[in-house]
Amino acid sequence: MILFPAIDLKEGRCVRLVQGDMAQAKVFNDDPAAQASEFERQGFSWIHVVDLDGAFAGAPKNAEAVEAILGRVEVPVQLGGGIREMRTLEGWLDKGVSRVIIGTAAVRDPAFVREAARRHPGKIAVGIDAKDGRVAVEGWAQTSSMTAEELGQRFEDAGVAAIIYTDIARDGILKGLNIEMTLALANALTIPVIASGGLASIEDIHRILQPDCAMLAGAITGRALYDGRIDPQEALDAIRQARQA
Repeated sequence: MILFPAIDLKEGRCVRLVQGDMAQAKVFNDDPAAQASEFERQGFSWIHVVDLDGAFAGAPKNAEAVEAILGRVEVPVQLGGGIREMRTLEGWLDKGVSRVIIGTAAVRDPAFVREAARRHPGKIAVGIDAKDGRVAVEGWAQTSSMTAEELGQRFEDAGVAAIIYTDIARDGILKGLNIEMTLALANALTIPVIASGGLASIEDIHRILQPDCAMLAGAITGRALYDGRIDPQEALDAIRQARQA
């Protein structure tokens, strides 16, 4: 179980949204690289970064901030948002991104995901963001007819390293992860699943450390870290103790 602290980038700053609404962006840090460095200092082993502007535009828009993060930390970084071409994807890998997350393009162009996973084993994740059970695309602005399970199964034999599953209805509102839907997806796939959207408290950390969640590869936490609802050391200590049990 890996706990990924999230850095969401909007106009070069570290923000958090409510249910993906760009109009409800709250700025938590004007210096994303400094925030990443603080997460590394606290002991996190990965950092999750999303270019929000890029997700809407379909191309990177916060490259300078991402590059600053990569230059500041030594822990691996996974990056999503607006990565829809091989040139863009490989450019980020060349700059030091450890894992690239493909979201909208996984729906629109599954062959792109397959080719990327073939060329870069272990470095490609698929982001599945669901609204009312249906996959949302274009920065969550549009909803497709495809279910999360249907999209995940599309890549079962593609060599994808992970699925990052976000329940949009829970994202940013601190109501807890959608454990039921996340486990249903994980049970339907052999690809490791990372939970995202709504993680709100240390109780949520303990919940995902229960035996029925052992199949999950990790969870992403954002707002709860920034506003102090989750103490980083307490969360990481709980995960370490669970590993040793």
